[in-house]
Amino acid sequence: MDHLISLLKQMKERIDGLMERLDLNTKAQQAAELEDKSTEPDFWSNPDNAQKIMQELAKLKSEIDRWQGVANRINDAIELAQIDDPTLLEDLTTEVNSLITLVDKMEFRALLSEPYDNENAIFALHAGAGGTEAQDWAEMLVRMYTRWAEQNGYKTEILDLTKGEEAGIKSMMMSVRGEYAYGYLQSELGVHRLVRLSPFDAANRRHTSFAKVELWPDIQGEIDIQVNEKDIKIETYKAGGAGGQNVQKNDTAVRITHIPSGIVVQCQNERSQKQNRERAMQILKVRLFELERQKQEAQLATLKGENIDAGWGNQIRSYVLHPYQMVKDHRTDYETGNTGAVLDGRLNEFMDAYLRLRVTRIQAEKV
Repeated sequence: MDHLISLLKQMKERIDGLMERLDLNTKAQQAAELEDKSTEPDFWSNPDNAQKIMQELAKLKSEIDRWQGVANRINDAIELAQIDDPTLLEDLTTEVNSLITLVDKMEFRALLSEPYDNENAIFALHAGAGGTEAQDWAEMLVRMYTRWAEQNGYKTEILDLTKGEEAGIKSMMMSVRGEYAYGYLQSELGVHRLVRLSPFDAANRRHTSFAKVELWPDIQGEIDIQVNEKDIKIETYKAGGAGGQNVQKNDTAVRITHIPSGIVVQCQNERSQKQNRERAMQILKVRLFELERQKQEAQLATLKGENIDAGWGNQIRSYVLHPYQMVKDHRTDYETGNTGAVLDGRLNEFMDAYLRLRVTRIQAEKV
């Protein structure tokens, strides 16, 4: 029993420390204040605002209950273990093993505590220079991320897709829906480099290809961004499915160009032109919001004397299929020789390494 008690006390220290770092006491106060607001007589006089408050309250309560539930399970297990009843040993051992897995998972989840980490994501992928070779690599990455989403319980929806002339894709945009989608996928933002023997080269030579991943939090209905009609150009065109299938007879797809920033957003997945326009406008606001946030962060970085280079050639990860097998993240130095598993969606180890590095850097900045 002493060994189990020791393990449980270690887990209690970890959970208590994480709850303190996440400032759950303050979040509990915020939840109580929102709950008080929800009981006011005129609360539903503004339905939109009331809905936002209820969503925020549900999110806070879910987070608090999740952490408090783990803490309660550990405390209950410690009390039982301290009874020192041999008949409880088997059940307690099972519970401790279950808690070890759960605490590891919660510790990883605690890495996702930055603003918008818990939002859905809008994920875009663009083939780099190199024609068919790069476009094929971009399509391989689409499959990789789709498989990752399937394996981890996320729902994906293609919002826009431009196929390559011979093979692969030129660009793709999709929504990824589920808990902490944006938080996890931040590790993928940047340039991805592939080295392989090209299947499109008759001489079977080695080629290097690039593809770029972009990412935005899919913030629903809470973006304080005003878009002036005179600053945008709206075009419509016929939407088509993969390989030219399911082509619409009417111009249902929508392309919006924001002239001052040069941002172009396309959406063709919805059933009507009106729905595609609304979704494209929402994505435009998300991108403008993120652009403004990046400007503010860049200004702060300049004041701190940091050098931020987001250049196209600054790849975050290399996937080498020849002359050896390796996938390596250049930010964290995490690498694996199991390239097949990675290209089939096993990305969690890379995400974990990146998130831990991010937390270390954030903590260092606060010192």
